[in-house]
Amino acid sequence: MSWQKEVDELRRREEMTKALGGEERIAKHHSQGKYTVRERIDRLLDEGSFHELGTLAGKATYQEGRLTDFRPGNFLFGSGRINGQKVVVGADDFTVRGGAADGAILGKQEYSERMAHDLQLPLIRLVDGTGGGGSVKMLDDTGYPYVPVNPAWNYVVKNMGTIPVVAACLGSVAGLGAARVAASHFSIMVEETSQLFVAGPPIVKPGLGEDVTKEELGGVQVHKSSGAIDNIASSEDDAFKQIKKFLNYLPPNVWKLPPVTEAIDDANRKEDSLLSVIPRNRKKPYKIREILPMIFDHHSIFEIGRFFGGGTLTGLARLKGHPVGFLASDPFIGGGALTAESCEKIERFVDLCQTFHLPIVNLVDQPGMSIGLHSEKKGTIRKGVRTISAIYQTNVPMIEIILRRVFGVGGAGMTNGHGLNKRYAWPSGDWGSLPIEGGIQVAFRRELSESDNPKDLMDTLLEKMESIRSPFLTAEAFGIEEIIDPRDTRPLLCEWVEDAYELLPQQIGYSFHSMRP
Repeated sequence: MSWQKEVDELRRREEMTKALGGEERIAKHHSQGKYTVRERIDRLLDEGSFHELGTLAGKATYQEGRLTDFRPGNFLFGSGRINGQKVVVGADDFTVRGGAADGAILGKQEYSERMAHDLQLPLIRLVDGTGGGGSVKMLDDTGYPYVPVNPAWNYVVKNMGTIPVVAACLGSVAGLGAARVAASHFSIMVEETSQLFVAGPPIVKPGLGEDVTKEELGGVQVHKSSGAIDNIASSEDDAFKQIKKFLNYLPPNVWKLPPVTEAIDDANRKEDSLLSVIPRNRKKPYKIREILPMIFDHHSIFEIGRFFGGGTLTGLARLKGHPVGFLASDPFIGGGALTAESCEKIERFVDLCQTFHLPIVNLVDQPGMSIGLHSEKKGTIRKGVRTISAIYQTNVPMIEIILRRVFGVGGAGMTNGHGLNKRYAWPSGDWGSLPIEGGIQVAFRRELSESDNPKDLMDTLLEKMESIRSPFLTAEAFGIEEIIDPRDTRPLLCEWVEDAYELLPQQIGYSFHSMRP
């Protein structure tokens, strides 16, 4: 006896689900410069690799026992591959009920989180809607309000400590949808088409009296520097490209090591430009992003969170094909000092590297924590101490390359000074408890105030201190392990990273503290 009739019905239902919210809503979606949910999945994953689950879930209408209409659930999920690596992807369909939960089959979203967790696979969330408790129209169906519980949040939290989680904000995303974006290791928005907020303008206006558009309230210009989002994409295709690149540096779960690729760049490459990249005038800044390609493998640098805590760079790169995380100061922004924002940025990034066993390269030119009334009002000292604690608590191999300044608590906290993390300094190194110029003002305050010619005294003191400022004097006292020719930085890093990867197998598994968003 054949089951062809049932198979034909299966195919008919599958075709109905592909209609999404209907031609009119799909056309409107396209007119806004956005792909449909199925187009997004196809462009993100390797061709033909998507295996959808829960395809037939939705709201059906029957007449005399025959299916006459079907509205698919507005959340799609399943497994697929990105550059050959298996992943789980869950995606909202804005063409059905605007992505709201009352148009969804809630169990599908919950299942996607559990599936990624239990199979130990990376998870990508393509978020385009609220994804929360739905609109007040649900009251018509239920007849009563409910005490909210964030669906699958137990797995959301567990996943942060076990698998890479990536989230893309691909439309107007509010409430739990916004929380799903933030609860990730890497998040991204798209210029002009993405907005992110706790609540949208229709809630904000009656609640607070603020009359703002979606873009004014939660657009890219708001969140590129808010810290809620990591990166910005110029288009949805650019977002997918960045997602693929981010995952390329990470293992599929914490029980595996980061993927080492074939080395395509000379490990002994020495760039003569490194000899002159740091100005002799200590007051002059330099472009840190010009240094990175001279040290790391060609075309391997992936910066994360450029516009938040801009005085500090964080990102991923490769050394001889080995993935690493990097930290660096940007002296063009606040001298590269540790602001409240850059402290938060470093803490989160170090936790990412700790979670996924990424060795850290720290390029240090750190004048210390930012000072002044503005910094004090932001509680910079507490945030700085949290950052230093994160660095001390990490046990992934870390190497410190001192490019120029190391001052105060902030400078000292850029590596675990009580551990055996490797450290090299360039001849441009300049360090101490305080910069000499400011330190003289403090240490010789009385003498300067009582002097008949404070300027001449200041010049004399500066000249005297300058004579004992040389980093070579520190090396003579073994206060710094080694001063190197800047051109030797890459070869030394490539030697170090191989040693680091020999140690990493000892750290496989859970970190002693999971990363928090």
